[in-house]
Amino acid sequence: MDLTDKVAVVTGSGRGLGLAYAQSLAAAGAAVVVNDVDPEAAAAAVKQITEAGGRAVAEVVPVGTAEAAGALVARAVDTFGRLDVMVTNAGVLRDKVLWKMTDDDFDTVVQVHLRGTFTCGRAAAVRMREQGEGGRIIVAGSPAGQRGNFGQTNYAAAKAGIAAMVRTWAMELARAGITANAVIPVAATAMTKTIPAFAPHIEALEEHGTPFPDALRKGEGFGTAEDVAGLVTFLASDASAGVNGQCIGIGGDRLALWSHPQEISVAYAEGGWSADAIADAWPVSVGRVPETFGIPAPRL
Repeated sequence: MDLTDKVAVVTGSGRGLGLAYAQSLAAAGAAVVVNDVDPEAAAAAVKQITEAGGRAVAEVVPVGTAEAAGALVARAVDTFGRLDVMVTNAGVLRDKVLWKMTDDDFDTVVQVHLRGTFTCGRAAAVRMREQGEGGRIIVAGSPAGQRGNFGQTNYAAAKAGIAAMVRTWAMELARAGITANAVIPVAATAMTKTIPAFAPHIEALEEHGTPFPDALRKGEGFGTAEDVAGLVTFLASDASAGVNGQCIGIGGDRLALWSHPQEISVAYAEGGWSADAIADAWPVSVGRVPETFGIPAPRL
């Protein structure tokens, strides 16, 4: 992929998945605005990219507010003259079961993930429409947002909302040549390191460079942050012009397309449905094969 002359913002790119995205975009020729709340992490990321021959600057700001989104877009335009790609990756976790989750636990996660994606996407759309040359909005989804996950009411809700925003933006921005897609990554991160089935493999990779086995890379579609980065670079490129409104999964050796919610079973009753009629029909019609929920446990 050749992203020469393109300018990208990657939120939460001081480390982890975001850093891998920023490095991959820069390696393909894009100029990158690195964003993180940790100034040392942001500076280190910029150094890694520039020492490898890429172009990058840092903007240290916590995403969520309109002011932060505006600062990120302004940094791209003031430094590199334009904005072509917005990658909303920044996130936090506050995992607790429902009855223990506080208002602050919920609001903090929604502020960064959902509102942060909205404000950055909006700021990017405004700038890209002004430029009149199209653009790419790439957001970070999650299997939790597609299927739910124990202890993650806040995170799953935010990620589900992000997927819904992508489908909406794809319609609203298509005429301007701006696409919106979600990446659904499954990779070794600080979060997945807490999963007992993955932890020893991640530790072996970090401490000894031991590659993940096929049971992970193929069976679970689980890999490194670098395994995910190629999808972001593809979606940032001209080659992805026909890809819009999609939730695309990637991890290890697996690339997948997630389905959109849709009706899968329908029944009709003349004159409408009473509660008793639904109770009679449910187990033999629309509710005969209920939908599953939750992220399946790793099979290792």
